[in-house]
Amino acid sequence: MDAMRAGRAAHSSLAASDIIERTRDAAHCGIAVMAKASAPGRAKTRLVPPLDYDDAAALNTAFLHDVFDNILLAASRAAPDATIAAYAAYGPPGSEDFFRSGFPGVDLIEAWFADFGACLLHAIEQMFARGHKAAVVLNADSPTLPAALLNETAAALARPGDRAVLGPSSDGGYYLLGLKAAHRRLFEDIVWSTEHVAAQTRERARDIGLELHMLPEWYDVDDVAGLRRLHAEIFDGAAMPQRARHTAALLSELWPDGVFGRRGKSRIPTAAARMPSGATI
Repeated sequence: MDAMRAGRAAHSSLAASDIIERTRDAAHCGIAVMAKASAPGRAKTRLVPPLDYDDAAALNTAFLHDVFDNILLAASRAAPDATIAAYAAYGPPGSEDFFRSGFPGVDLIEAWFADFGACLLHAIEQMFARGHKAAVVLNADSPTLPAALLNETAAALARPGDRAVLGPSSDGGYYLLGLKAAHRRLFEDIVWSTEHVAAQTRERARDIGLELHMLPEWYDVDDVAGLRRLHAEIFDGAAMPQRARHTAALLSELWPDGVFGRRGKSRIPTAAARMPSGATI
């Protein structure tokens, strides 16, 4: 069984660059992951403890790999009128090398502003500027999000008429927002990082008379409760072939006996790790 999974993973990796090259220019729908570079002491710090800062940064990287794998899987399954291209809407500034070396072939959009709504709107506007007919912003905290939801999003945005696609999170935010036009109003007067984000976004859509296609609720992994849920989903639930393999491998390394949180270690990063000289990764 392990050999079969390894074979599938190798095939997926070999095909990834081909999928990117085939879909980037002609894709109907661009999907941008709101991606933060993996720096110890700066990435996934709400997961410390039970993780330490280095492991939290490693988990951020694993999440990014799995999220991009899911986009590429969706791209490989996309209908001819709902093709998909992958982007990293990244930050902080100066972290280009992290994404270019770790995620070759994924196009980059720098999106680093004080207001998170401005980051989202900028990423969407940039995808439209690059010729896509639909633009989607996707979180980087849901490594097991079914790729089928990305295909559903692209298909909804390929139908005639203006609309948005919203994927609500269990914490009251959203994991995905897709648009056919850059409606600035959807990002105004939103209290970001609260349980009100999805509800306020629905209100803004009503304000401008924008039809909403709603996806099923999913969850973010941005706190210890979410990490515990993820661990249980991967190791206690049904098998998930070709999904979250990077995250599963890291969690197996962190908790080899399968008991979540037993390690419980935490160490403070050095000053050099917190503030890298001449770099942000």
